[in-house]
Amino acid sequence: MNLVLLEDEPILCEELAEYLGENGHDVTVAKSIAEFRQAFIPAVHRIVIIDLGLPDGDGTDLIKQLRAARQRVGIIVLTARNTTHDKVSGLIDGADHYLSKLADLDELNATVAALGRRLVADTLPCWILQAAPRQLIPPGFPPIPLSGQDYVVLLALASGGDVSRQSIVSALGERFLDYDQRRMDTQMRRLRRKVEQACGLELPVTTLRNIGYRFHDPIELRN
Repeated sequence: MNLVLLEDEPILCEELAEYLGENGHDVTVAKSIAEFRQAFIPAVHRIVIIDLGLPDGDGTDLIKQLRAARQRVGIIVLTARNTTHDKVSGLIDGADHYLSKLADLDELNATVAALGRRLVADTLPCWILQAAPRQLIPPGFPPIPLSGQDYVVLLALASGGDVSRQSIVSALGERFLDYDQRRMDTQMRRLRRKVEQACGLELPVTTLRNIGYRFHDPIELRN
């Protein structure tokens, strides 16, 4: 599971990051809200673990902002504020789980695992095609830079349903009758290889014999 750990106490931060990493999680560390904003990638990070007392603000405000932005992310509060009032307020503000810093590390890991299972069950894998910068973001992985031609082809495929070769050629600004179809075959092979080499996933594009192609996973377009 890709997650961000927002904790400003150096020793605790190192201990938690090492423990979570040993339990199979890909941990990105941030020690302030400013660092978190630079590190957090919504399409990559599925869970954030947030301390509330931070050097440049209150983690509660960050939680509210994440929820207001409708980010699809699981939020675990890990804090020294452990009264019942604090816990209830944290959950109302948008945290999925609220743990004390006195909690056992195994409890934290079990909470991350349980939340991760729920997030996977609640959401379909969604690819993101972004225009600026041009990149394809696979579900759960970092962005893959795209050439202009890569982007145009994927944009045509993202229109949904069966997409004809003629539609893709037109999107590329070419005349279909003059276009060498082998160029498109080569283009698709390059795209598939680029995605597989970058993240190990198979590009979810089905070849439709004598018709064209279909992008068969959910895909979101962003400017």
